[in-house]
Amino acid sequence: MLKDRGFLFFFIGSILICIPLAFYYQHANQFLNELGMKAAASKMILGQISEVVFLLLLPLFLKRYGVKNALIVGILAWGLRYLLFAFGDTGEKTWMLLFGIILHGVCYDFFFVSGQIYTDFKAGEKFKSSAQGLITLATYGLGMLIGFRFAGWLTDQYVTEGGHLWKEIWLQPAIFSFIVLVLFLLFFKNETIKIKSL
Repeated sequence: MLKDRGFLFFFIGSILICIPLAFYYQHANQFLNELGMKAAASKMILGQISEVVFLLLLPLFLKRYGVKNALIVGILAWGLRYLLFAFGDTGEKTWMLLFGIILHGVCYDFFFVSGQIYTDFKAGEKFKSSAQGLITLATYGLGMLIGFRFAGWLTDQYVTEGGHLWKEIWLQPAIFSFIVLVLFLLFFKNETIKIKSL
């Protein structure tokens, strides 16, 4: 499958996008608590609720716009979420933080679920289980490993007496996400796929 240029680029892109993703999983709750958001953990449930909503909308989007556009929307949402975190606060800009949390459904569904459907399409019935194992190893294995290590190291560079310089921290995964977005726009071919699993 890696001989297919489209799948190869998707494979590499999936590893790359998991690097900024790790920032959210590792530091979002810490960030919200340091800002003084009340009941931060319960507000993060909005991200899981949005996953369900956007999972229902995803098949319609895929049929109309194709897998490339779904992946692009997912990556764009990542970059946008980190910008919202960088410039939001617990005062008048609380909506930015909440909107950033809600974008989790778009980030996850439009990239990972679309990616799983695309992988099944490329692998065919015979190899789809092995292909899903490969892409899971690439993303939640290698990509996340690099991402968590990098996120931890970077966050340690911006420690202050009162916590962290979160604006500077969140801007960097935002920029990284937008770089991956540009690469997908330039190099990933759109394909129309038949959706059987949703």
